[in-house]
Order: sequence, then C-alpha cells, then structure tokens
Amino acid sequence: MAAILFCPVTFNLAETTRMIQVARALSPQHRAVFLGYEPDYLDLVRDAGFELRVGEPVWSPAERQRAIDFDQGRSLRSPFTRKLVAARVDFERALIREVGAVAVVTGSNLTSFLAARAEGVPLCYPVPFALTRPQVAQTRRMRFVDGEGGLASLVDRIATSAFRWIYNSAPLAPRAFASVAKANGVRPLRTVSALLEADRNLITEVAADLEGFTLPERYERVGPIFAHLDAPIPPLLADLAAGPRKVVYLGLGSSADRGLALAAARALGALDVEVVAPIGHYLRAGDAVPPNVHVTPLLPAHRLGGLVDAAVIHGGQGTVQTACATGIPFVGMGLQPEQTWHVRLCARSGNAIALSPKQVGTPAFVDAVRRVLTDPGIAAAAELVRQEYAGEDGAAAAARSIEGAILERAAPR
Repeated sequence: MAAILFCPVTFNLAETTRMIQVARALSPQHRAVFLGYEPDYLDLVRDAGFELRVGEPVWSPAERQRAIDFDQGRSLRSPFTRKLVAARVDFERALIREVGAVAVVTGSNLTSFLAARAEGVPLCYPVPFALTRPQVAQTRRMRFVDGEGGLASLVDRIATSAFRWIYNSAPLAPRAFASVAKANGVRPLRTVSALLEADRNLITEVAADLEGFTLPERYERVGPIFAHLDAPIPPLLADLAAGPRKVVYLGLGSSADRGLALAAARALGALDVEVVAPIGHYLRAGDAVPPNVHVTPLLPAHRLGGLVDAAVIHGGQGTVQTACATGIPFVGMGLQPEQTWHVRLCARSGNAIALSPKQVGTPAFVDAVRRVLTDPGIAAAAELVRQEYAGEDGAAAAARSIEGAILERAAPR
C-alpha cells in the first residue's frame, strides 16, 4: 500500500478540510498520511481516522498571521526564516522517506514545495484559482480599489498591474527559500507565485468561474472541494429551524477576527431572526452577543440546506462553495483578494450580495441580510447554482489526478 503525504496548514480550517476530503476519495490501495505543525485543526484529521504526524518547529500566533498575510498577497513581510525553512524541509524530507510517500499533496505549506522536489516525488496542489499565477496574469482588475467609475477603474488597473509584476515577475520570494533550495539541490524559487506552484495544480472551481480564463500546462480544473465535517446537527438548530423565525448562519472560517465576529453578531442581533454562529474561537471570556445569536461549535455546514434560510460568511472558498452547494443565499464579505473574487462571482450569479467588512453594522449590511432572506430572485439563483454544484465532485477528481501523477512518475522513460 503506497503512502501519499498530505501537508495542509493546520491552522487554516478550509485547507485542512479540503485535504481530508481528497484523502477520503483516494483508492483503497493508497495510504493517506497527514503532516501538521500547528495544533488548531489536528483533531479534525484524527477524527477522520487518518494517520497523523506532528512536526516542528511551530509558529507563534504572530508568525501565523504573517504567513497568512504573505500567502494571501496582503504583505511581503515573511515569517520564513532560514532556520525555520531548513528545519521543516529536513523534517518533511525525512518523513517522506520514512513513510515511503510516492506523492505529496500540499495546501499552502510552502516548505512542502521544496521537500517534495528534493525527494523527487510528485507534488500536487488542490487550490482556488484566485491568486494563482494564471489568474493574476489574466485578470485586468483585482479589485484593490472598488467602484465602477472611470477613476476607480483606472486606479485599480494600475494597482493590479503593479501587483501582477510583484507577484509573478519580481524576485521577491523570501531569501530563505532560495538558500534552502540550493542546499537541498532544488532550483531556487525567485517569485512569490513560483513558491505556490506545484507539478499539478488542481483548481477547485466550478467551470463557470473559469470562463474567460485559460489554464496553462500543469493546471487542471477538478471542481469544488469543501468540508464534510463528521458532526451531528445540534438539537438547538433543529429546534430553531422548526420555529417561527427565519434562521441565519454566521460563518467566518479561520481568517476573520474578534472585531468582525462581534460586529456581525451584534448587527444580526437587531433583526427578527435566529442566528447560529460557530464563532466561539474568536470570542473572549465576557464577550456578549445578543440573545438571538447562538454561538455553537463547528457545524456540518454541508448539511444546513433546508435548516437555515440565509448565511453571512467571510468569503473563503470552502464556506462560499458550501453555501452554493446547499442552495443557501448569502451575504459575503471578502477579507482579502481571493475571498473578494469568490464573493463577486456569486454576486454576479445572483445568489449572493457582496459587501466589504467595513459595512458590517451599517444600514447596508442590515438591508443586504433582509434581501437574501426575502428576495425570490436571489432564492431562485441560489437554487440554480445548487443544481450546477450537484454534478461536481472535486475531491474525487483531485484524487484521480494525484493517482495519475504517481503512475506517470512510475512509468518507464
């Protein structure tokens, strides 16, 4: 039984659950082994029944935030010191050899991009299209500057051009990666986008989201992949769904913050609705939320169709795709360019309203929530999107591509 090593960033909920879904879809002839550094979502891997190895060194909370900002294109400040990169690459290379891994599947765990290449095994990367090299290269406006007027459009195109050069062309990858790559016999990766490019880049989008784009060599669309948590529907939610008031799901993933969680909860508290909100990881002792906002553990969001009437979400791809697949209309607040891109695509399809996080707590936010709860046109669009998703199985397509990469590497040359 050949091993495949999965390397998600385990303080990223969407990434960890995406890897779990792909691992579940593998042929039984393969053995999935997970590597994680940070403890946040390691229990999800354990609960799914997969073998787990915990690596070191582990980041501090501040280093994690710098890594998220760097990965999402919000900052060029890197937490990747040479000492950390070298130690993690050494650990991962040894683990590849120990378990006999014939492929590595990464999220945005950047040291895996060096370790897999140094060990000569295929590297596969299930990834949203936003902020990939071809998306940045082919997008006229990244929406750094919002608005449709001539001045806003001009300024945004200029900002997009600058970002495109920085991301895809400028030799701005952290020097630690070039140094450690050289020490491990791997070609140095000089640009930011090159750090995030694998042997097979498996694009986790529905076909409609890629209209107007061309995928280059080593990129292929596999389709949506989102969490299927092994958790029961809490009795509270079933009771609320059977009650007289409409139910709103407030989901902010793992890339929001306490301020946004509290602001959204308090704004929703003023509406004549019930709210289920798995936001406890953002709250501190003593934080008060309105009585109609029910803070819950993580919910099996893929089973919320028919139980909630609308959602307010942060725009992460997994959360957006879950809402789309369950036919739930939503208000989306992208926190960075990738999330903004996904929310805007849904707003264009008509099943969502796009806002900025700054609008939470304003009349625009309240009006948007009311609209997704009552507008029959938005409900109809959400149902059409649900039907589009019904024919997709991104996890299975990704698993078959990974297995194809293994066979391709093993074939005589």
